[in-house]
Parts: sequence; structure tokens; C-alpha cells
Amino acid sequence: MYELLIVDDEASSRDILASCFPWDEQGFHVCGQKDSGQEALDYLKDHSVHVILTDISMPGMDGIELAKSVSELEGARPMVVFLSAYDNFKYAQNAIRYGVRYYVLKPTNFSELKEIFGTIRHELDAKYNVSSDDTQDYSTDEIIQKVLSYLSQNYREGSLSSLAESLYLNPSYLSQLIKQKTSKTFSDLLGEARMKQAALFLKDPDTKIYNISNMIGYVNPNNFARAFKAYWGVTPTEYRSHEK
Repeated sequence: MYELLIVDDEASSRDILASCFPWDEQGFHVCGQKDSGQEALDYLKDHSVHVILTDISMPGMDGIELAKSVSELEGARPMVVFLSAYDNFKYAQNAIRYGVRYYVLKPTNFSELKEIFGTIRHELDAKYNVSSDDTQDYSTDEIIQKVLSYLSQNYREGSLSSLAESLYLNPSYLSQLIKQKTSKTFSDLLGEARMKQAALFLKDPDTKIYNISNMIGYVNPNNFARAFKAYWGVTPTEYRSHEK
């Protein structure tokens, strides 16, 4: 299931959108309803959202401003779909400017929603290499396993932003989830992955220690040596001698 956030200052409109359309049949789960752009933006800090269906005309931060803010987010960004009672060319121009390609007119039409979100579903499936009948919905434990798997393969140049993008998660949310589930930061886990890989490389006596430093992502061999000793309690040279 892909996560859908509905944003509209009219509670009745939000409720109708959330409850009167078979979102689950289209592969979407309504993860929340917000009455302003700012509330939606705050929600994105701690939650994973794939699509935002937002009214344009709202008090405070309107849909245009929300789309602009979303377009400036780092890492994976949710798609934005505009919802409006007005077929206004100015809105269409702003939509294009901020990467919004879908525009739904009020009152919403069942067949129009089905067509638009069917297209969006196919785009998301293609983006994440998911078959249309097997959309992935990871549990938090599965996400952590994917984090560890990513680090074991990307210890040299791994980054939170690239990992979050591969999982289609907000980097801030992913960072908090990692901390909550492991009591460690992403940087802690990346450091551990590097030290474990360095220990494996040290078992080969022909591989120079300064090369190992570079192989696991350290530019400065001295920084590598300090980090290695802090983790293993011995220097790389001492560790290698113990392995003989």
C-alpha cells in the first residue's frame, strides 16, 4: 500500500474523500487528514507519505505553498495532486512549476479519481520496481533489516538520504525510526559496518592498511586508525598481528 495524505480545510470534504472512494482497491492507504499546508508539512517530518492530495485554496499555507515546500525537501519527496473548485490557469502554471502533474476538480468525480490514481499507482510501482499486485508495505522490523543490509553493501559511500530515497521514506522519519529500534544513530550503524568490513580486509596480509582506510570510506588513514581502535580496542596493525 502507498501512503496518501489528504489536505483540505473543509472537514466534510476530507471525510468524503477519505471514506467514499475505495482507496485500498487502488493500492493506497489514507494515512492522515490535515486542514492546512503547514500541518501537512509538519506531518511529513515524522511520517512516510507517497502522495499528497491537497486543496489549493486554504487559510495560512495553501496548496501552492505546500507544493513549493515539498519540492524543496531533501531525499524522497511525495507526489502532490492538486484539488480545487476552480479551473484556473494560474494554478496550472504553479502546479507545473513545482512538479505537480495532476489536478482534480471539485466536486470530485469517481472515474476521474480512479483514472488519475491508477496512473500514479503505476508510476510508483515502476519507480520502486514493484508489480501491480505486490506493492510492498514494510513493517518497522523489515525496514531495519533493509537498513542493515544496505549498510553491509554500501559501507563506503552510504548515506541516510540515499537509503531513505531507496525505501521511499522521509530521511528525518527514517533517522528517528533507526534510533528508536536500535538505540543507535545512522552514523553509528554506518561506523560499525565500516569497522566490521575493515576487520575482514585486515585478514588479507597483502592489503595495505592505508588502502583499507580508503576502501571503507575514510579519506584520512589516521582518522580510520582512531575509529578502529575505539571500536575494536586495538589498532589495525595490532588486530592484524592477532589474526596471524
